[in-house]
Amino acid sequence: MRTKTVELVASPRAPHFVGDGFRVHNFIPSGFRLDMQRMSPFIMLDYNSTYKFPPSDKPKGVGVHPHKGFETVTIAYKGKVAHHDSSGGGGIIGEGDVQWMTAANGVLHKEYHEEEWSKKGGDFQMVQLWVNLRARDKKGDPKYQAIKYEDINRYKLQDDAGIVEVIAGEYNGTKGAASTFTPVHMFNAKLNKGGKADFQFPATYNTVLLVLEGNIIVNGKEETPTDHLALMANDGETFEIEATDDAVVLVLSGEPINEPIAAQGPFVMNTREELIEAFNDFNTGKFGYLED
Repeated sequence: MRTKTVELVASPRAPHFVGDGFRVHNFIPSGFRLDMQRMSPFIMLDYNSTYKFPPSDKPKGVGVHPHKGFETVTIAYKGKVAHHDSSGGGGIIGEGDVQWMTAANGVLHKEYHEEEWSKKGGDFQMVQLWVNLRARDKKGDPKYQAIKYEDINRYKLQDDAGIVEVIAGEYNGTKGAASTFTPVHMFNAKLNKGGKADFQFPATYNTVLLVLEGNIIVNGKEETPTDHLALMANDGETFEIEATDDAVVLVLSGEPINEPIAAQGPFVMNTREELIEAFNDFNTGKFGYLED
């Protein structure tokens, strides 16, 4: 097995607000080595680093908006979000929960801070990821997966190093609860200080590490601090991370979808003609109805 090396370590970009409820650093797409094609099937990664929202009687968030052609995955680390969509999916995700919405051939959705949490306010930390779909899967019906923290399978590492929570894919025989259209691995590695974890993915899979807490060293030499992202090169299969203090690392690896990407706003299709069709479908009400 060859070692998968670190291609770059990306610092968090200046934050911006999505709606009034999500203060995010955009990592994907950002720059020529973190564009949609290079990072496929991961075509967007917004990271809401820990941010304290004050109490509010009116929940902050994002109103009704469309999506088509991909999946949105929201991972909650701190805070609570309420989600609703026009296909009937929805619910509340709290700390440790994951919501996995397949927009496919078109859906409307909205997401706000959960009402009771909003009244109290507090620390808020989340990741929203867009996972692309193959052309044939973009034509399917929307669906929704609500994955509760207690339903996420865990692998206990040796020597009290910590645990790996498996959201999707498989880690050392432990399988994730999420169903995916193409091979995707999505883990939370929660390591104690000095703890180590080894990972193995095909060399062709696109792989990134987002450090949410603490600091890590990759392959014994590449430091990646809190709120930074390490892009792994497609030059090997295995790598090791070590926590220099207690750390939480989101590990993403997936088989690239080698199809053309035509993206504009909330739609990700394969051709410009399909983008025009997506806008027309939205404007003529084909995504259903959802009250704001």
